[in-house]
Amino acid sequence: MLHWNEYLQLLAGLISVVNPIGAIPTFMALTDSRSVKDKQRIAFICACSVCVVLHIALIAGEPILTFFSISLPAFRVAGGILLMLMGISMLHVLPDRSKHTPEEVAESYTKESIGVVPLAIPLLSGPGAISSTIVFAHMENSWSHFLTVSTVIFTVSSIVLIAMWIAPKIASFMGSTGINVLTRVMGLLLTAISVEFITKGLAALFPALTMAQ
Repeated sequence: MLHWNEYLQLLAGLISVVNPIGAIPTFMALTDSRSVKDKQRIAFICACSVCVVLHIALIAGEPILTFFSISLPAFRVAGGILLMLMGISMLHVLPDRSKHTPEEVAESYTKESIGVVPLAIPLLSGPGAISSTIVFAHMENSWSHFLTVSTVIFTVSSIVLIAMWIAPKIASFMGSTGINVLTRVMGLLLTAISVEFITKGLAALFPALTMAQ
């Protein structure tokens, strides 16, 4: 298994890229006319969907990469670039169109299953979260490693559920300024993790870079 701090890095990275706190304004806007029971049901469906999507990435990630003849180092570099773009958007508190577009959000107001689309997919468990899960999942090939990554996914999904359940309290306590500050901090953390992804991927693709040091 990997060292425990690398699993903490996965947990911190997934929380940053999923960013349940940053999704609270969207969740509240989409569920504004719903009853409390409906909001709780949508939150539960959303958290379960996030858990399922990331577990699919955990289990099926490597076969998909093999099918398309994509090496893990190459995918790590690509995932790192995607995470860096998302992190930069979070630092500037800009809407990330790789997660969702304004058109998708507008369309979702008329949908009943907003817990799955667009909240879980692609707002929370979007390309960044999926690529992070695939990269970390295949750093080690053992059942204990996969179970630990699965535990991290369950933890992140639980945090999503709790954040959605108490969304009004969080929004009133932090306000838009507090949410923006936290989003910037998560963006900085995400950018740092993306640099790790890119450097390790490049080192695997070009071993001469490591030997030159």
